[in-house]
Amino acid sequence: MGDSKKASDRLAFIDWTRGFAAIVMLQGHTFDSFTRTDLRDKGPYMLSQFLGGLPPALFLFLTGITFAFLMHSQEKQGASTGKRVVAALKRSRYLFMLAFLFRIQLYVFGFPTSPAGELLRVDILNCMGMAMLILAPMAVFTTRERIRLCAVLGVVIAALSPLVSMIDASGLPWIVRSYFFPSYNYFGFFPWASFLAFGMAAGSVIRVVSREELPRTMLWTMLIGVAFVMAAQELSNLPFSLYPKSEFWLNSPVLIMLKLGVVLATLALSFLWVNFGAAPGWSIFRQFGTTSLLVYWVHIELVYGRWFGIWKQALSTQQVLAFTAVLLALMATISVMRTNRKWAWPMLKPVTLAQAGRSSGD
Repeated sequence: MGDSKKASDRLAFIDWTRGFAAIVMLQGHTFDSFTRTDLRDKGPYMLSQFLGGLPPALFLFLTGITFAFLMHSQEKQGASTGKRVVAALKRSRYLFMLAFLFRIQLYVFGFPTSPAGELLRVDILNCMGMAMLILAPMAVFTTRERIRLCAVLGVVIAALSPLVSMIDASGLPWIVRSYFFPSYNYFGFFPWASFLAFGMAAGSVIRVVSREELPRTMLWTMLIGVAFVMAAQELSNLPFSLYPKSEFWLNSPVLIMLKLGVVLATLALSFLWVNFGAAPGWSIFRQFGTTSLLVYWVHIELVYGRWFGIWKQALSTQQVLAFTAVLLALMATISVMRTNRKWAWPMLKPVTLAQAGRSSGD
């Protein structure tokens, strides 16, 4: 129990980062659902949606980190390669199960106006499940080997994304296209799974370095993140492309590099803030981070469901900000109730950092 507590304290910045992503996601969805149509070309809405593009990358990256923790834990326990892969596949199954239950709940609450096709919509939970399913064989390698292999896999997935977009997929079932092909409407394996692979590499690094080395590792993480952002900016301004056809906001490896740089810098800043800047005590960011799945589940229903339909695309910027503040307060209340009173559905309980760190050898 003491080892689990120490691992949880050491890695509190991961929960903080996840909570930050949840809050940015919440405001982005609120602006998207309720802002008046005539305000959607204005600064506040544009800024909201620009920031709102970061949380999916953060969530996938952080999921990759905890996926690597699971593999490391299995390795330290001396599990056979077969059992390690099975454990990874079970985590994938868990995400798929949640994804389908989530879609079913949305369909039932929206019946009879909800289209039946939404039951199979490929959302971020589906993407996580598919990425874990395909990357589960990484469990056969050691933690040190996964650092290099997962980093390479992330690069390969990002680099192949424009090429996958060029494939004529008209003969494939739409569900296959949704799960694998770049799309503005779905979270396809290409290019989104690259963030999970990069997260697995980062999670393996965190498990390899000692407690004393972690601050220096995070400083290097920030420098690498800033370097990626600067390099991506330069590459995006080049007058030519290596690909015959590529859309920057859809499948560009340069966009992946840009977002990865921001993710790395955010993770490093979270570490520095949690360990050297934040006052001890309760934090809304960490609170949201420990119940991010519950926050995601409930706020999607409230924001995109029929509950506040009379306000859809009908509010001013000031009204949307007020709605966002109220929604944040409501989500914080639900989150605190979830952690302090075990009233919520057990399926919505996330894998905590203490559980992820168990038998980690830290």
